[in-house]
Amino acid sequence: MRQAGAVNHPPSTAADRRRRADDADRLVADAFTAAVGPDPTGLVAVAVGGYGRRELSPSSDLDVVLLHDPAVPEDRVREVAEALWYPLWDARIPLDHSVRDAVQMRATAAEDHRAAMGMLDARTVAGDAGLVLALRSHVLADWRREARTRVEDLRAGRRQRLERSGWLAYAAVPDLKESGGGLRDGVDLRALVATWLVDVPHAEVEELRSALLDVRDALHTSTGRRTDRLAMEDVPAVAEAVGMEPHALDLHVRHLGRRIAHVADVTWRRLDAVLAPRASPRPRPGLRRSGPAVVQVDAGVGWLGDEVVLTADADPRRDPAVALRAAAVAARAGLPFAAGTAQRLARDLGPLEEPWPAAARRSLVDLLTAGHGLVEVWDELDIAGVVDRWLPEWADVRLRGSSSPVHRFTVDRHSVETCVVASTLRRDVARPDLLAVAALLHDIGKGRPGDHSEVGAPMAEAVALRWGFPPADAAVVGRLVRWHLLLGTVATRRDIEDPATAANVAEIVGDAAFLDLLASLTQADARSTGPTAWTSWRRGLIEGLVAKTHQHLAGTAPATTSDAYEGWPAELPFPSADALARARRGEVGLDVVDHHGGSLVTVVTADRPGVMALIAGGLALQGLAVRSVRVVTQDDAAVSLWEVARPDLLASAVRERLLPVLAGDVPLERRMTLTPVEGLPARVRVLPGLSESATLLEVRAADRRGLVWTVCAAIAAVDCSIRSAHLSTYGDEARDVFYVVDADGEPLDEAATRRLHEAVDAALV
Repeated sequence: MRQAGAVNHPPSTAADRRRRADDADRLVADAFTAAVGPDPTGLVAVAVGGYGRRELSPSSDLDVVLLHDPAVPEDRVREVAEALWYPLWDARIPLDHSVRDAVQMRATAAEDHRAAMGMLDARTVAGDAGLVLALRSHVLADWRREARTRVEDLRAGRRQRLERSGWLAYAAVPDLKESGGGLRDGVDLRALVATWLVDVPHAEVEELRSALLDVRDALHTSTGRRTDRLAMEDVPAVAEAVGMEPHALDLHVRHLGRRIAHVADVTWRRLDAVLAPRASPRPRPGLRRSGPAVVQVDAGVGWLGDEVVLTADADPRRDPAVALRAAAVAARAGLPFAAGTAQRLARDLGPLEEPWPAAARRSLVDLLTAGHGLVEVWDELDIAGVVDRWLPEWADVRLRGSSSPVHRFTVDRHSVETCVVASTLRRDVARPDLLAVAALLHDIGKGRPGDHSEVGAPMAEAVALRWGFPPADAAVVGRLVRWHLLLGTVATRRDIEDPATAANVAEIVGDAAFLDLLASLTQADARSTGPTAWTSWRRGLIEGLVAKTHQHLAGTAPATTSDAYEGWPAELPFPSADALARARRGEVGLDVVDHHGGSLVTVVTADRPGVMALIAGGLALQGLAVRSVRVVTQDDAAVSLWEVARPDLLASAVRERLLPVLAGDVPLERRMTLTPVEGLPARVRVLPGLSESATLLEVRAADRRGLVWTVCAAIAAVDCSIRSAHLSTYGDEARDVFYVVDADGEPLDEAATRRLHEAVDAALV
């Protein structure tokens, strides 16, 4: 079995792609000959793109152009085209076809760099080969003559691809073709070489591309469809097809993408030096030159043009901290290392004494707080092998994919991105150095069995000690790693208006300084995870929890007795006494306000059994996804606050659709029946000791319409009421927590809790 990271591949695979192209050539040539007759003068069938390169995967289209001399009559061209395409369509050949004359082709290539790149790989399948030779010669000459413009078009196209598809090495769902480091980057490199402006290590690139094409072949074969996206659910079948374990395949693909992306980045930097050579940066005051073109910026570190180098007197063996200084300089200046600098560090770097000296620790902190420049520098040093010298534990998370659908990066890239975000929050905390280290190490336990927060905490503390942090500081880093999920979990699954919630958090964090560090780490972690991890809703909940915990730590929080708890956010006006009186007489009051990217829907009704289930069903029928629910009862009136995901709701429209449901005119039992889903069964459990005023019930189940209504109806069926509910969705899984009380508004006793658990569990079967 091949190991992850190897580029060896079955020798028959590349041959299979050529065989497919040869088979396609015979089909196209036969159809062309039948269509043209004995005299093909002025007409030729041309293979372009991947077909032109003889790189046909099992489900690839055939990119074919019917090229003709402008002198050939239009009727003749039209007749040949119809006679050529129809037999191929009848044979169900996947065809991407066009008809062009030589002048049109050259003009198209002049206007569209992608078309020009396809023509650079043009190959005669059948017909007048002289037309193709002339066309390629003209297009290549145009490409080289307009090279400075064409490479900028190519650069802009690549930038758009990266924004759309991310990086193959780090994307949660990599695109083998379009992602940075994918097959398209390999084609771009071929086009750059054709400009004669820059060279690339051709043999290495072709070996990497061929290995990546092997994976795409297996993807097409195992899925039976044309796709370039390696989705998580397809990995096991693709891995079996190439003779790897699924995890090894994932690492293999990401390793290929990382190496291709690295070659591409180096090539673009070399090209930039050719296109726009710039003078060396102006020396800073007090700095001396160590050579004719090198500006020394730190001991052993200098600038050479727009690159960071080691100066002539640098000695990485005797001064291993020079690697940290060089990395910090490069990251803070946003400059790359000169060619060979990272490799020299990896080759010559001596061991740092442990614990690290204070100067080395300061350089590390400078690197981790450098902002976005950290990403490229860390990646370069990681590829070279320097990072392993500083942090051997990194090997377990390197290029490791995440099982969570909300993550957009691999674990290692996510950790570096968390440092980048944390650098923008350093003024919010007393110890930005500890925040930076915890940001890098917060997921370090994901490479080991067990809960990564629990596993990673002692690992992070040990690393911090090795890096020279005092024991007390190292302990803070370990605690930050241990509790980095605390605020997000509690804020979205507990009632932050319940004083007991803030009290529980305060007991864990201990003091305000640690709370500030944890809040900043939580934000950095979420923002670098993906857009759904730091929505305005989640941000509002977490910031609200942090504020209430600060109050508790300062001794200014309200009492934690159930009598003092009203269950209503202080910033929102409570319905008036008149509105409550109307509700007791049977009227329904409803108000809507925008809130954190969604809406808050306040419903005032008479308090009666099952009213929460009815409202939940009525909102679900309107397609409103509920984020949280809060309920307050005043005598015989019930005021419920529903946070929904859709903004800009009209209160009149919501009320009009809700009234028939509350009147019992809508058969919710039929409309809200849960759709069966395959996979893990729903899990229902009671969460003890988290509130003094309610019993907490957690439901984990497949998210679908009717889920909230089903749970609310089951709770009502055992004569219980919902005081609040907090609903979170992770991909296709719902994790909902309900604060349940009995008819007297008190927490449930043991027998009632058992009946509740059984009722909800049975409803979700």
